[in-house]
Formats: sequence, structure tokens, C-alpha cells
Amino acid sequence: MRGKSLLICLVIAGVAAEGYRWLPSYYNPFVPLKLDDRPGKITQYKLRRLSPEACANLLSQANQKQLIETQALADSAGECPLKDVVRVRRFGPVSLSSSFIASCPLALSSALFVHQQARPLSKTMMGSELVRIEHLGSFACRNIYHRPDARRSEHASAEALDISAFQLADGERITVLRGWRNDTTQPWLKALLSASCDYYGNGLGPEYNAAHANHFHLGMRGFGLCR
Repeated sequence: MRGKSLLICLVIAGVAAEGYRWLPSYYNPFVPLKLDDRPGKITQYKLRRLSPEACANLLSQANQKQLIETQALADSAGECPLKDVVRVRRFGPVSLSSSFIASCPLALSSALFVHQQARPLSKTMMGSELVRIEHLGSFACRNIYHRPDARRSEHASAEALDISAFQLADGERITVLRGWRNDTTQPWLKALLSASCDYYGNGLGPEYNAAHANHFHLGMRGFGLCR
């Protein structure tokens, strides 16, 4: 009986392994991430498990495809040392209020988020192209909420971006602070924040707490907390 049970288990495992071979790559957690993989938990899982080398390779591809424009930066020491970071200058046709420093995972996740979600959602829900993103910064050598007894913030390792406003091609500028209270723009902003769950470890907005009333905090810690 034990031998028969073992045989059944081996057959099931073989069938499962064979089935994975025929899954589309974006549904198969064992296939390396591609830039055109569909957003979802499998893509997020792959983003979180990228080696530094794999991340750098994909970021280079994203630059070539003009999804993002980055500049490599030298490693730095000090109280908040940085390693393998880049300066992000724009996301394809979407400009920035200023360039920002980002870890490779943050830069790559942001490029995919803007290209796959932020731009399409702006076009379909607001009827205009997204052309500019305003932010409050990414790197800051500090603890969470500046509390002396708290752990280091994601910003201390350039693994979070705080987005404060969006500008559309029709000239409309929507801030997180005012747009969240506007019946016309709130559904779109909520859709953007919800979509960030497929790329970042956490996406925090006005409903999280008062400290995030005026921006979206998009960071790499965790696994899909979006509020």
C-alpha cells in the first residue's frame, strides 16, 4: 500500500511539473521575470525575488525600451550606505518634478507600474495621458516618522518613493491631498494606489494615516499592503 501511495504521489508531482511547462510565463513562478509580464501576484513575487544581477539586467532592458531613464551611481558609505542605486530621470514619456535616487528594485517596479498601470488608468479613467509625476523624494537617511527609537525608514535605503501629484496632457494637475477628496478624481487615485500592490511591497495613502494625507508612499518592504 505504501508503495502504491508513493507511486501516486510521484505521478501527481510529474503531472504538476509538466503542467508548469505549458503555463504562460507570467503565470509560472519558476520562469524568470520579463518586462512584458502581466501585473499580478506572480509578477510581484518575481520582482521581490530578483537577484541584484537579474534586476540590473532587467533595468538595462527597461532603459533600452525607454520605459525608464536611469543613471548608475557610485556606492556610498556613511550612516545610511547605498549600494547598486541609480538616479531615475523619467519614465518614458512621463517626466518627473525632479530626478530621484532609487534602489534597482524600486526603479524597476516603478517603471513597470507607470508603464503598465498608471498611464493606461489615466487614459481610460481621466480621458487624458499622464505626462508628469511630482514627488517628495525617495532617499532620506532617517528613521520611520523621524522617531529616534524607530527602525530605519525605507527611505534610508532609497527603497521608497513618495508621490504627491500627477499632471495630465490636458493641463489638469491632481494632487493626492485634494484629489482624494474630489468625487471626480478619487476613483482614479484609488485605482492607482490599488494597482501599486502588484509591484511594491507596500502602497500607503491618505486612508492609512494622517502622515500620508498628501502623498502615496510606494515602498519595497512587505508583500502587497495597499491602504
